[in-house]
Amino acid sequence: MINPTPKLIIDITGVNQSFAIGDEKIDVLKDINFNVCQNTFNIIYGPSGSGKSTILNVLTGLQKPSTGKVMFDGKNLYEFKPDDLARFRANQIGIVYQQNFWVKSLNVIENVAMPLFFSGYSRLDANKLAFEALGKVGMTGFAKKHPSLLSGGEQQRVAMARALVNNPLFVIADEPTGSLDSSNGDMIMALLQKCQTEQGRTIILVSHNMEYIPLADHLLRIEDGHMIQTTDAVDIGATADRLLKSMKDRVDRFVRAKHHE
Repeated sequence: MINPTPKLIIDITGVNQSFAIGDEKIDVLKDINFNVCQNTFNIIYGPSGSGKSTILNVLTGLQKPSTGKVMFDGKNLYEFKPDDLARFRANQIGIVYQQNFWVKSLNVIENVAMPLFFSGYSRLDANKLAFEALGKVGMTGFAKKHPSLLSGGEQQRVAMARALVNNPLFVIADEPTGSLDSSNGDMIMALLQKCQTEQGRTIILVSHNMEYIPLADHLLRIEDGHMIQTTDAVDIGATADRLLKSMKDRVDRFVRAKHHE
């Protein structure tokens, strides 16, 4: 049986992003072109300052590019009216950050339910959906606790529930494991994989952790504002092997240098 071709849902064409600092023009994104298909796991990676955060801001409707088009399911995101853009972001995108922003006066279930209040849900319905979302990440037992009292790994699981509560088409995760130990980081990655394979979400992950690259269906490397995309499984595997070997070689050099001090 031949698998159907995945549906193209994001198409980025000719995106440039520049900022003026005094009399100087800084080019952050340079002729970015890539696409994302439905129910795929996409990883954006690259060195610090390469433009990863700017790409995410452009993707999520927070920052209109200087030039170019950002198409979601055939519609230009930056031609939406402000209210339509806000609804799109509220209903179609779930976001997990490295550092979470909790409303300190609210408990876990209330924080998870908050996006639904902005979409017009009643408190009863919002809390019901929030409890279901907590169940997907194994956190229903923490519903009445305050997020600030939870461990880092527990807080990220709650953040995943908040990202899933509106039943989004996309889950965008910006360095979600950056402040976690390896065990909790792997748990968050397993949850993201489950979101894709069991719930049919499209995952867009920004990560500096090269160990996660083999999970990708689609790699997006950005450096100095330019992007290269890789979708072939063999090439993704080769990229992972090359990056991990490079990392090991660097560690070995540091060890040799230390022994020769």
